[in-house]
Amino acid sequence: MSENNDDWEESRDERSHAMVPATPRDVAHIRVGSFLLMFLFAFAVLGLIARAPVMTGIAVVVAIVVVIDMVLAVRRQHRGRSGEAG
Repeated sequence: MSENNDDWEESRDERSHAMVPATPRDVAHIRVGSFLLMFLFAFAVLGLIARAPVMTGIAVVVAIVVVIDMVLAVRRQHRGRSGEAG
């Protein structure tokens, strides 16, 4: 195992968990986004059950935007921009 801090794929904490440099902003985007996806999925299902296509469509569009935001946050996180303040 390398002790080089620039090689984030091999850096581990005291419990041998892989450590990835992440900004608080990226972590917040991922956590809030995953929380929102649960509710958007519920709204989409309710829209299908209630036969409300507008409600379903809005939920699906917002879910796509949230997924894109989460993917961009993960990409920023894995790019290894350590030292950046959120």
